Formats: sequence, structure tokens, C-alpha cells
Amino acid sequence: MNIIDMLKSLWQSTGFTQGSWQNYVMIAISFVLFYLAIARKFEPLLLVPIAFGMLMVNIPGASDVLFFKGYSPENHTLPSGETGGLFYYLYQGVDKVIYPPLIFLGIGAMTDFGPLISNPKSLLIGAGAQLGIFITFFGAILLGFKGAAAAAIAIIGGADGPTAIYLNQQLSKLFPDVGNLLPAIAIAAYSYMALIPAIQPPLMRLLTTKKERSIRMEQLRAVSKKEKIIFPILVVCLVAIILPQALPLVGCLMLGNLLKESTVTERLAKTASNELINIVTILLGLMVGAKAIGPTFLKLETLMIIALGLTAFCFGTVGGILVAKLMNVISGGKINPLIGSAGVSAVPMAARVSQKEGQKYDPDNYLLMHAMGPNVAGVIGSAVAAGVLLAIPW
Repeated sequence: MNIIDMLKSLWQSTGFTQGSWQNYVMIAISFVLFYLAIARKFEPLLLVPIAFGMLMVNIPGASDVLFFKGYSPENHTLPSGETGGLFYYLYQGVDKVIYPPLIFLGIGAMTDFGPLISNPKSLLIGAGAQLGIFITFFGAILLGFKGAAAAAIAIIGGADGPTAIYLNQQLSKLFPDVGNLLPAIAIAAYSYMALIPAIQPPLMRLLTTKKERSIRMEQLRAVSKKEKIIFPILVVCLVAIILPQALPLVGCLMLGNLLKESTVTERLAKTASNELINIVTILLGLMVGAKAIGPTFLKLETLMIIALGLTAFCFGTVGGILVAKLMNVISGGKINPLIGSAGVSAVPMAARVSQKEGQKYDPDNYLLMHAMGPNVAGVIGSAVAAGVLLAIPW
């Protein structure tokens, strides 16, 4: 081979001769996500890995190296005799539904269920916030998505990325076409989670009065150590009997919480709430972004899912606030409806939004712990909703 042929071969192996305009659009989108995460600080722990995975995989020719030659989101089966790249093996944690329950394990170890135990009525707000899931399900049906695909899209309304991935992958075992929706569903779920501080406040102000937003709530009762230990065990028993399809998520969530509250497994609780969840978050975010390959991602179906995702988040927020407003009326004006927006399961971000919005009208009003009850209820509620959707014989 002469020097000309060598240079020609080298040129053809570069990204300049491969890829399509869709790849470059996705690279531009990854830059936007970097800006939102780094400059605007919108959920950087989620968006930075997602954006980086999106950037890497859309560099022309990169998917052949990162996954395997000829890879596409519709064709992710490793050819016989071939060796996969780094991303192929990391993606098995998504494909085999390993990462989402591990994320829930870490969330459980980080979360205090005390506000929910102290005020069990918070479960009603968390249930009300699942309105977004069911409204979006019917919206997806109207747009032409079939039952299982509509269910996979609707779970975005739970404001819970791991649950969205879990449900999608479980449904894809029976309906392979549902698996092709994962990039759009996961990116919509995580992106809207990051944008909760921008999405929720206008809805909160629209649906509540200034007087309601200024309501000060009574201090929650103290919860005993015994109650905190019994609670996760009791929840797992109930879920196992009533809705076993939700057990992988709810079980890991409650195990993480029991590690924290038992006080005899402090090392395990610290590992679950720090090293483990951080490692899995990096891998899960990177793999979510790596599935967003331009030619298969940029299509009308994706745009519809993004639009339905926003609808789901909005109606989830609305459902929680409306239930909180009703409870406020029944209680004689003792419940601040702002905590209803925390019924979506983005912990603890949604609770912080409730706190921040309430202090705009009364700087000395502290709603955070009151909002954590619905927030934790939303985590359980979204996992249960996923179990319900899995139990339906599509």
C-alpha cells in the first residue's frame, strides 16, 4: 500500500466521512444540556452524564467502537463471535434492569420516611400526583401509540427516571418495539426532572391563592425509631402480597431505608447512599445518553413523547396540588396546597421547590418537612403505578 492509499484509508476511517446531519444536531443538543447542567445548575448529577453519553455516541463512527460494528438502537444484539465495546457491556445494566433498583436502594438509604409516617394523609397527595401518568396514557393512545407503548410513555408522569427505565425494559420483554422508545422516554423523564424548578412554580401560582401560599402548617409529631424500622418491612410485605410486580423497586427502596434507620448497618447505609448510588447514577446517565443516536432519535415519534412527557409532568403537579387544596378545605385551612406539587417523586427536589415558593410569600414559613411526606409518597406511588401497568395484560 502506497502513501496515497494509506492516507485515503485513514481519511475514510475518520468521523468526517461518516454520520449524518442528525448526529450533529444531537451533538448540539448535548451542548445545550451541558449548559443547563453546568451554567444553570439544573440537576447536573443527571444531565452531565446524559449529555456526555449523547456527545460520545453521536460522534460519527463512534457507536461502532463503543458498542459494536453495525450497532443501532434497533439492533443491539451482539453478532456471534464478535466482542462488544465498553458501552455494550455497561448497557447490560439497563437491558437486564439492574441499575433502576440499585438507584432505589440508594434513594431509600438517603430518605427520611418520618414525615410520611408522621402524616399518613400525605399518601393521598402522592396518589393524586399520579394523575399525570393516567392522563398521559390516554393522550398517548389518542396519538396512535398502542397499549404497552402508551403505558411506557405515561410513566414519565411519575417524575422518576429509574422507574421509567424499569417499566420500559420490563414491557420490552413482551413487546420488543417498546424497547425502541427507551431513549426518548428516559431523556424526557430525566430532562423534565431537571427542569422541575422551572416547570412547577407557574402551575403552583396559577392553582393557588396568595392566602393559601402563606398558610403555616403545624409542626409534625416526632416519629419513634421503632416506627421507622417497622415501616419499610410492613410496606414490603403489603406490596409483595398486593402488587408483586412493583417489588423490585419498592423492595430495594425499603431495604435502603431499613439500612439507614436500623442504625446497626451504618457502613452499608453510607455505601448505598454515597458510593453505590453515585456510581450507578454515572453509568445509568451515560447509557441513557448513549441511546440517543441522531438518525433513530430525531423523528416525529420522539417529539410526541417529549410533548407527552411535559404533559405528564404538568398534570402530575396539578393532581397533587388539587388534592392538597381539597385537604386544605376539609382540614379548615391547615394545609398549604403548595406541598401538593411535591407529590411527584423527584426527591428531594420537588419538596425544595415547595419550600422555596412558600418562602416567597412568607420568609419564615418552613414547608420542607411537610412537603417531604408527599414527596416520599410520590416515590412509592410511581413504583406502585409501574407495578399496576405491568400487571395489566396488554
